[in-house]
Amino acid sequence: MSQAIQSQSVGPQAKGAITLSVDAMGGDRGPAAVVAGLAICAPKMPGTQFLLHGDEAQLAALVAAQPALAGRVTIRHAARVVTMEDKPAQIMRHGQGTSMWGAVEAVKTGEASAAVSCGNTGALMAVAMIRLRRLPEINRPAIACLWPSRNPHGFNLMLDAGADIKADAEDLLQYAMMGASYARNGMGLTRPRVGLLNVGTEEHKGSAELKAASDLIAEAAARGDYTYIGYVEGTDLPSDRVDVIVTDGFTGNVALKTAEGTARLIGDFLRQSFKATLFSKLTAAFASGALNRLRERMDPRRANGGVFLGLNGTVVKSHGGSDATGHAAAVEMAWRLARSGFHERLAARVASGVASGAIAGQSAEGAKTPDGEPRKSE
Repeated sequence: MSQAIQSQSVGPQAKGAITLSVDAMGGDRGPAAVVAGLAICAPKMPGTQFLLHGDEAQLAALVAAQPALAGRVTIRHAARVVTMEDKPAQIMRHGQGTSMWGAVEAVKTGEASAAVSCGNTGALMAVAMIRLRRLPEINRPAIACLWPSRNPHGFNLMLDAGADIKADAEDLLQYAMMGASYARNGMGLTRPRVGLLNVGTEEHKGSAELKAASDLIAEAAARGDYTYIGYVEGTDLPSDRVDVIVTDGFTGNVALKTAEGTARLIGDFLRQSFKATLFSKLTAAFASGALNRLRERMDPRRANGGVFLGLNGTVVKSHGGSDATGHAAAVEMAWRLARSGFHERLAARVASGVASGAIAGQSAEGAKTPDGEPRKSE
């Protein structure tokens, strides 16, 4: 076995160390894309170790071919793979022995700080729910995704992107609290601006459920250390007037898939236009620098990685069709969250919200800020 592959025996992480648990199977492009993605991002993460779950024979050869991974990967053999056709309920009952199950289990046992998988989203959420469990008082975990925007930091955060198609007013409040914590710790925003997705920005628009959620989110803003800007609509998703967009999983997933399809369509139209005539080809050549900058800014691979929020552990979902660049972005996201202590801060935010009544609906004097620091009297 190559020296790039460490011993199979790995115990709990040393304090301050970061180990990431990666499901190498289940993606559309196979384990080669996942390992190549690790090789891209590993140099940016000095000292970070990787637990790689999947078929040992395939992974050993792939890892050995990547000098950047030498001495940093431990392979955990998994004989089975969760496919895109597998039902979440089936995986909950019979998922042991799969690479996905192993990746999440490493977070549960404390061997890894975060798990990354490009497999079946529903199955991954099911495995994460059954192995990691929800944080106290969280009714429905959510998937948070990054959305390219006009903001200086380049992205907005939207949740839920499809973890659960249902969400009542209390759930949407929890999404706002968790999304604000992510924006604070994962995006470096001191006081995130939170908006609730609706069919218009006027107060009278939307369902009674959305109105109730809006009132709850507004009432909790001071305790949650975020600014609630009220309703936002679809055109605000990429705008610079909001940082965190809150919605139910059905709406969020439809919006996300619509945006992905539209981006591909625009890209195809541009390529066709620039190839249509000799003049357009010359124009494309002269504009290549600007076009490359545009392509880089709008590249969906840069935003690859949906974070499961509301669980007792950090899990990042990489898009199943991602190439090496996309997988590298998802792993790097998991690393940033692990390095920032995001899970601990999120748990503190939820606990503080419960204590202050922002989540549980109870009345209490909050003694801490949502990110775990003592709150100073004003």
